[in-house]
Amino acid sequence: MGEASAGASRRHRGPAASPRRPLPGWRTIRGRVAVVITVPICLLLTVAGLAVYGRAEAVGDARTTRAEVGLSLRVQALVHQLQRERGLTNGLLGGESGYRTQLATTRKRVDTALRAMRSERDVEAVVQRHLRRLTAIRTAADRDADGMSTTGRTADRTATLTFYTTAVDALNAVDPVADTATRDDRQLRDGLAALRELAAAKESVALERGLLNGVFADGAFHDREYLTFTEVRATRVAALARFRQVATAPQLTALKRAFATKDATRATAYESRAETAADGSPLRADAATWWDAMTVLVDDLYAVQQTVGDDARDRSDQLSHDAELALAAYLFAGALMATLVAALAAFASRSLTRPLRALAEAAHDVARNRLPATVARIQQSPQNQAELPEAEAQPQQLGGAAEITEVAESLRQVEQTAVQLAAQQAGLRRNTTESLANLGRRNQNLVRRQLGLITRLERQELDPDALAELFELDHLATRMRRNAESLLVLAGQNPPRPTAAPADGLEVVQSAVAEVEQYRRVLIAAVEPVRVRGHAVADVAHLLAELLENGLTFSPPTERVEVHGWYDTEDDTYSFAVVDHGVGMSAADKERAEARLSGSGEDAFLAAPTRFLGHLVVGRLAQRLGEGAKVHLFDTPGGGLSALLVLPARLLAPAQPPQPLSAPPTPAPATPAPLPPAAPPAPAVSALLNGFRAGVARAEARSTPRSTPRSTPRSTQGASS
Repeated sequence: MGEASAGASRRHRGPAASPRRPLPGWRTIRGRVAVVITVPICLLLTVAGLAVYGRAEAVGDARTTRAEVGLSLRVQALVHQLQRERGLTNGLLGGESGYRTQLATTRKRVDTALRAMRSERDVEAVVQRHLRRLTAIRTAADRDADGMSTTGRTADRTATLTFYTTAVDALNAVDPVADTATRDDRQLRDGLAALRELAAAKESVALERGLLNGVFADGAFHDREYLTFTEVRATRVAALARFRQVATAPQLTALKRAFATKDATRATAYESRAETAADGSPLRADAATWWDAMTVLVDDLYAVQQTVGDDARDRSDQLSHDAELALAAYLFAGALMATLVAALAAFASRSLTRPLRALAEAAHDVARNRLPATVARIQQSPQNQAELPEAEAQPQQLGGAAEITEVAESLRQVEQTAVQLAAQQAGLRRNTTESLANLGRRNQNLVRRQLGLITRLERQELDPDALAELFELDHLATRMRRNAESLLVLAGQNPPRPTAAPADGLEVVQSAVAEVEQYRRVLIAAVEPVRVRGHAVADVAHLLAELLENGLTFSPPTERVEVHGWYDTEDDTYSFAVVDHGVGMSAADKERAEARLSGSGEDAFLAAPTRFLGHLVVGRLAQRLGEGAKVHLFDTPGGGLSALLVLPARLLAPAQPPQPLSAPPTPAPATPAPLPPAAPPAPAVSALLNGFRAGVARAEARSTPRSTPRSTPRSTQGASS
C-alpha cells in the first residue's frame, strides 16, 4: 500500500515534481562566483557605457559644431561676394558704367564660391532655388548698361536688388550656425550668436551700400527705395545692438575700430545726405566715392566677422579636443575598472577553488589510495595495529579561508577515525575468524573421534538392524565433518584431510554423495574414467558435495539430482555436472551467484548473508584448486539449474587401465558408501550431456539463460546443510 500510494502521489504531481535545472555553471564554486560577480559587473559596465555614450555624443556634437562653424564661414564668404555683386550690379543699373571691371571680377569669385558649395546639400538646394536665374539677371543688367534695349529697360533696378537680397537672406537662413548644438558651452553659444548678429548687421550695411549706390548713380530715390533705406538702417542698428550684448571685449573693440575709419565717417556723411532726400528731391553725390567708402566698411565688417568666426571655430576645436580626451578617459577608466573587477573576481575564485581542489584531491587520495592501503596494511598486520606515516598525520596546509582549513582538519580527523575503525574491525574480524576456525577444528576433532567410535561399534555389531542404524549415525557424523570443514574453508584454514594417492573420478563423486543428507536421490548418471591428483581429491569432493546439497535442497523431493562427468580432449579438461530439475534461478540472482562461485564476488565471509555461505565455500574451494578450476551455472532444459565444475589438466593424474565396476564395498569406517552403482543415463540426461560436451564446458563467461524457470526463482541458492 505504501508503494502504491507513493506512486499515485507521484502521478498526481506530474511534471511539477520534476526538479528544476540549476543555472549554468551553478554546480561549481567558480561558476557561482562568476554568476555573483557578473551582475555587478554588468551594472558597472552599463553605467560606464552610458557615461561613455554621453561622452561620445559630446564628441559628436563638438565635431558637428566645428564642421558647422567652418561651413558658416564659407557661406558668409559666398554671401560677401554676392553682396558685392549686388551693389556693383545696382550701381551699373543706375548708370555707373565704370563698375564693369570690378563686377566681372566679383562675378568670377561668386561662381567659384558656388562651385565650392555643390557638396553641401542644403546650400546647393538654396542655390538651385534662388540663384537659378542668376545668369539671366546678369545678362539683363549688361544689356541695360549697354543700351541694347529699344523698348526700355529689361532689368528693373529694384527687382534686381530684391533678387540678390532674397538669395542672401536664403543663404543666411540655411547657415548652420543657427542649429548648432551649443547648449553645453556658453562661450561658444555667445560666439555663434555674435557671428549671427554680425552677419545680419553686415548684410544691412551691404544692402544699404547697394541700394544707395543705385540711388546715387541715378540721382534720386524712386518708388519705395527710401522706405527700404530706412528699414535697412533700422535692421543694422538692431543687429549691432544685439551683437554688443553677446560679443567679447576684443570683438567690440574690432567693431568700434571698423566704424571709426575715415571711409566709415565718409559713408556716414553720405547716409546723412541721403536722409535729406526723403521727398524725392535730387541727390548730388558721387556714387563711386560712396561705393569705395562703403566697400571698405563692408570689408572691415567682414574682417570682424572672420575674427568672430575664427574665435568660434577655435572654441569648437577646443571643445572637440576636450570631448575626445574625456571620451578616451572614460573608456580607459571603464576598461580599467572592468579589468580590476574581473581580476578581483578571478582572485576570489582562485582563492576558493584552489584550496578546495587541493582538498578534493586530498580527499580522493585518502578515499582511493591512503585509506585502502592503510586498511590493507592493518588487515595484514598480525597485531591489528597500524599508524599513518608522520607526513600524513600532520594536517595539510591548504591555505584559503578558515572554513576550508576547518574542513581539511575535519577530513584528517575522519581519516584517523576511519583508520581506527578499520583497525578495530580488522581485529574483530580476525578474532571472529580465529574463533570460528578454532571452533571448526574442535568440532572436526570431536567428529573424527565420533567416527572412530562408530567404526569400532560397526565392527563389533552383528545385528543387521543395529548395523543399519549405526550406518545412519555414521552418515550424520560424515555430514557434520563436512560442515566443520566448510567452516575451516570460510575461515581460510586448510582442512586436515590431505590425500597423497590419486583417486578415480567415480570415487570422488561417491565420496561427495556420501556427504549429503538425501544421498538416495542422487543419480550418478555417467562418469567417464578419470584420476584426480591426491592433493585436490578432498577439495573436489567437498565442492561437489556443496553443489549436490544445493541441488537437492531446491528441487522437488520426487526429482533426482544427476551427476555427470566427461573428459574434453579439445581443452584437455575434465568436467563434473550437477543437474537438478528444481525451481531454477533468475538471471540477476544467477549472475551474483556465479560471482560468488568463482571467488570474484565482493561479498566477504562476514559480510555476506548466511544463506550464501554455500556459494562462498564453493568459491573458496575453487580458488584453492588454482588457476583453471572454474564453476559455471546453466539453466537445465525443462526447468532447474545445472552447475558445471571444470578441472584443468594439472589437477588430473595419468589414467590407469579401466577396471570393471563392481558392487559398492562395505563402507569404510570414516565414509559410509550406501550408494548404488552408476546407472546409464536417461535420454534427457544424454541430451544434456551432449550439450555440455558440445560447448558448455569451454565457456569462459557466463552463459545466457536458455529457458524460463519453472517456478519462483530461488534467491536462496547456496544454503549449506
